[in-house]
Amino acid sequence: MKFRVPHTYVIIFALLVLCAAATWFVPGGQYVQSPEGITYEPVAAVPQSWQVFTAIYHGFVKQAGIIIFILVVGGAFWLLNATGAVSAGIGRFIARVGRRDKWVLAGITLLFSLGGAIFGMSEETIPFVGMVVPLMLSMGYDAFMGMLIVYVAANVGFSSAFLNPFTVGIAQGMAGLPLFSGMGYRIFCWAFLTLLLILFVLHYARRCKGTRLDGVRLDGDRYPGGASALSSAPRDTGSPQTPLSRRQAWILVVLGITVVLLVVGVTVWNWYLPEITGLFLVMGIVAGMIAGFDSGRIADELLAGARDILSAALVVGFASGIIVILQDGKVVDSILHAMQEGLDGQGPLASLSAMYGIQAVINFLIPSASAKAAITIPIMAPFADMVGVSRQAMVLAFQFGDGFTNMLTPTSGVLMAALAMARIPYTKWVKWVWKGVLVLLALGLFLLLATALFPFRA
Repeated sequence: MKFRVPHTYVIIFALLVLCAAATWFVPGGQYVQSPEGITYEPVAAVPQSWQVFTAIYHGFVKQAGIIIFILVVGGAFWLLNATGAVSAGIGRFIARVGRRDKWVLAGITLLFSLGGAIFGMSEETIPFVGMVVPLMLSMGYDAFMGMLIVYVAANVGFSSAFLNPFTVGIAQGMAGLPLFSGMGYRIFCWAFLTLLLILFVLHYARRCKGTRLDGVRLDGDRYPGGASALSSAPRDTGSPQTPLSRRQAWILVVLGITVVLLVVGVTVWNWYLPEITGLFLVMGIVAGMIAGFDSGRIADELLAGARDILSAALVVGFASGIIVILQDGKVVDSILHAMQEGLDGQGPLASLSAMYGIQAVINFLIPSASAKAAITIPIMAPFADMVGVSRQAMVLAFQFGDGFTNMLTPTSGVLMAALAMARIPYTKWVKWVWKGVLVLLALGLFLLLATALFPFRA
């Protein structure tokens, strides 16, 4: 009998039950702020049982912002695609690009890796996935390529960041290091990993060009012409297949203005989910008005898009319930403390490797980089001094451990939202990406251990 991968919801619910069972056996504990700093103290665990079901509710509340964002942006893009402007614009773009599409792939990869390295681009990748995936399909690639050059690229930049305030800035501040010090080696790490990613992108482009989507179902209405038609369509180096009308040209101008406002808003005006959600809602409504849709048609298209992406959006809330169970059971901090105690008596290389591994494991329990830094850095920093590991290397272990596993952890709302925009089931994504994550983890360990042999402090 052929093994069938369980449904994503079944996997998440199984993890919920497993974590609830752990609260019955794992001792409780918590980190508290004291005059001596952050210290650990045992507390009574709170065994979870029927709370498995209430945790789902609390998970939805916890991730309400991202869930609303997915529904609104999904509706806005559905409305945008209903105008036909994206299809016509992509056709014109493909005709102009000709055989230079590899430069486009490399350029987009570099851009998003820089975004992750400089200002910690994470949630901001979600709408770009929705834009880039249909472009990749029209160019003869697949949905995974869209995730690769946007989401994975931003994660590689995030993991090896040299200016990211949410990882490097917070961690170095808590470790008592000058902010953004040690930048030279971090830039080297970022450049090395980004170069390897670009080479892989070009290799994958040659391998998947003109193929179908390996079982990934994309709705033909969402991507005009149908997924299989887009992924296997012949290249047109002459005139575009779909004429671009004046109305559609203005709609593409609106799309371009939206992208510019998104970048400026995030980098300059400190925009987050509420502002970005509103921006894309305005984009969809304006695009519908330019296309000549009446108010009823605009509302219908928005609802159709939200309804189409609803199932994927729900995954975000379900997955967040896993963290709720562990936090309510009072076992997250005790698991962290047990990992920290396991470092005692280790040499510099073994300790640095263990720090890296602990941060990677903790990322499945605490996806937030800032929250992880607040808990782990005050513990890891003095321990690094005791075992002869530089604090710069300890911060780098935090960066690598926090970043690479973001591409796998089901508790990451950003990953689930990006997969929702790309219409890639989580199980298919894990099957596709896990080897690459292992390679990145191995490369991260190599770059990390090099700092123990050649310490960097400036």
